[in-house]
Amino acid sequence: MPTSTPIPGTLRVATLLALTSDGVRALESSTFGPFSVHACASPDEVLAQRVDGGWDALILADDGGAAASRFAGEVAHETAIIVIVSALDCAIVVDWLQRGAQDVLLPEELAAPSLPQRIRAAIERKRIEREARKAYATDLETGLPHQQQLIEHMSHLLALREREPSPMAVLALRIEGLATTEARLGREASNVLRRRVAVRLRAGVRASDVVASLGDDSFAVLLGALLSADDAQRVGEKLMTSLLKPFSVAGNEVTVAAALGIGQYPQDGTQPEALLRRAVGLAASSTVQGRAGFANFVESGGQAPAAANDD
Repeated sequence: MPTSTPIPGTLRVATLLALTSDGVRALESSTFGPFSVHACASPDEVLAQRVDGGWDALILADDGGAAASRFAGEVAHETAIIVIVSALDCAIVVDWLQRGAQDVLLPEELAAPSLPQRIRAAIERKRIEREARKAYATDLETGLPHQQQLIEHMSHLLALREREPSPMAVLALRIEGLATTEARLGREASNVLRRRVAVRLRAGVRASDVVASLGDDSFAVLLGALLSADDAQRVGEKLMTSLLKPFSVAGNEVTVAAALGIGQYPQDGTQPEALLRRAVGLAASSTVQGRAGFANFVESGGQAPAAANDD
């Protein structure tokens, strides 16, 4: 027989709507809660009061424009969003669900006895989504986030850019030499090399930047805050230089070749998928660096310079 998984403590609900006092009392006394309801006058007030782990749910009015959806994107990563629309138009409902809302209601449903149940259901759906994200968000070999987690980071930052415009970029790096290492030294050596590559990328950027795995032979770096668009190229060149130095793997000096692609906001796109596609596409079509140097030289039996210490 299935068992319930109650959420401990009081559930915090922010609302950008003027709920009636009866509606607030109904939520606060409901067995689906208990809920603590906070009426907020503006999105900034919602963001300012995100304390003690943030809001469990936000009840938001669809303003018919882009402002509400942009704001929802800023809090949807951790918060259950319930949107109030003037009419249940299928296209509008589907669009909100695709933007991360857990439920879409009509104004009269705010007074329905089922409201506490629907808010609790939305919070539970968001909790299950977060747990699922955690379970599949990490590349176990490198400890880096996977592509979907990177997309979520980008979505959050792009929502902030709508309010505070500034340059940002995503870099894609295609690595060659991992298959050769596996053929020469075995699968575990290839895994170690991937981890060494990840360590160098992580060491080459700021703590606030995100390094992610895009598969067996590709990585991405999200540069969330840049002073100018030229900074992305500079960081990319720095990372390429670090990757072309030899690695120490299982007592051997191993080298890789790499190709770089850069997707820049806003000139290359304003959506995370578009920016990542741009960067990956450029990396796929670019000529690798290092093939005529360390990579071919070592794979042909030559002796490379001393390996960097990546332990």
